[in-house]
Amino acid sequence: MAMNKKALQSAIALVGVSAFALTACTGPTGGAGGSSAAATGPIAYGTTDKVTALDPAGSYDNGSFMVMNQIYSFLLNSKPGSADPVPDLAESASFTSPTEYTVKLKPGLKWANGHTLDSKDVKFSFDRQTTINDPAGPASLLANVDSVTAPDANTVVFKLKLANDQTFAQILSSPAAPIVDDEVFPADKLLDDDSIVKAKAFHGQYTIDTYKKNELISFKAFPDYQGVLGKPANDTPTIKYYADPTNMKLDIQQGNIDVANRSLSATDIDDLKKDSKVKVNVGPGGEIRYITFNFDTMPFGAKAADADPAKATAVRQAIANLVDRQAIADQVYKGTYLPLYSNVPNGFLGANESFKDAYGDAGKPSLDKAKKLLADAGVTTPVSMNLQYNPDHYGKSSGDEYAMIKDQLEKSGLFKVNLQSTEWVTYSKASRADEYPLFQFGWFPDFSDADNYLSPFFPEGGFLKNHYNNPTVNELISKQLTTVDKTERESTIKDAQNALAKDISTLPLLQGAQVAISGSGVKGVDTTLDASFKFRLGTVSK
Repeated sequence: MAMNKKALQSAIALVGVSAFALTACTGPTGGAGGSSAAATGPIAYGTTDKVTALDPAGSYDNGSFMVMNQIYSFLLNSKPGSADPVPDLAESASFTSPTEYTVKLKPGLKWANGHTLDSKDVKFSFDRQTTINDPAGPASLLANVDSVTAPDANTVVFKLKLANDQTFAQILSSPAAPIVDDEVFPADKLLDDDSIVKAKAFHGQYTIDTYKKNELISFKAFPDYQGVLGKPANDTPTIKYYADPTNMKLDIQQGNIDVANRSLSATDIDDLKKDSKVKVNVGPGGEIRYITFNFDTMPFGAKAADADPAKATAVRQAIANLVDRQAIADQVYKGTYLPLYSNVPNGFLGANESFKDAYGDAGKPSLDKAKKLLADAGVTTPVSMNLQYNPDHYGKSSGDEYAMIKDQLEKSGLFKVNLQSTEWVTYSKASRADEYPLFQFGWFPDFSDADNYLSPFFPEGGFLKNHYNNPTVNELISKQLTTVDKTERESTIKDAQNALAKDISTLPLLQGAQVAISGSGVKGVDTTLDASFKFRLGTVSK
């Protein structure tokens, strides 16, 4: 992996390279900062991302997971600089049969509150994910887990429904897999953030010292942490939350924070590249942006007064013919995002350009095709529809992005778009509660595998809760998940994408790189921008 990348534009080329290929360098062998030297002073991290919940069963978003990665451990995790899962709380982990995965825990583990951390906590953590199955949570990632048993204090056995799950090791390092204290968390409901902090229910590189939700979090290094990340390179980091990315930009320029990450506008990033007091750090790109269609409430959806599945499909396909991804990438994001023409982004096994093949004119819009689709389905135009987007979680540029989409659709004369925005704390729940017929979403992957762009999204509506369900697609996704032969698996992933392009549960728009800005004297930011897509405060020092 190239370190200290000189410019954002040169790094964008990396987006088209396999995320695995970008992790050829090995991770640090000492502490998380790459050595066993004493930790440095405080590090201040700034973000516009919001925390939905500290309870792993109650959130499935990057802002929450970023904090979880500092305070919880996993059975398997990856070292900075790598996406490969290795034992974390585990001493060993492997398939003991095609449908059985056995984990042996390290002995003598303790929570920060002094409670014993053993196999009971592990079984409890996974069981409560599936029991609670919160609409905003990650339980869908555990769809292949049939049962979890703890035959002794240091052993956990996962029984899987499908044999030879090619992603299961990655699942154990995903948002569904932080291990929680069974003496603190209730088994059948979520625990609020303040109760978690008060109970010191942590076993990560850090514990939380003070907590003001979505304002400021102060951490302390946890001296009894025994995970793979090792001793952190700084003892007392903080996270400061911003409502306005412009203020975050000013603070990184003035040295008031050491790292600014998620989400500065493309214009701000371009401007910061010219500032000698800061450094633009870029990592491999797996982030995508897309429109989600609610199959019940969209125009002609299943619960609309004029429900008609053929007309609803024609509406989705007409939109796919009209959206100009290249214009959005160039004009709004100035090349920090690239056009995305399939559900699996460039660089991952099986990625193709199914939407480019099926819609538009070689990637450009086609008004003629859109008109014909609607006319053939008997749709009267213009079609009126509500389109929702979010400016604080997906960045200030979302307003410009969706204004351009509205303009592209309305200029065709085929659509009348009512564009609306909502703050993230409300948006994340309302979008899954049938309140938005069409809405913006983005995806920052849980792990580096094509399946992470398929299994969480589409079988039975996935975490999107958008009422999409195609048995053929479900079968293809299930098949690729358990196919050991790489060539055969790649072919199946392509077939799944081609089928999804016909239905359009989601309309993929853009693919971007990871970008974080750091002060010129700050080290270790590029180390954590790896293909695991986990930002670890423990790598950062100054």
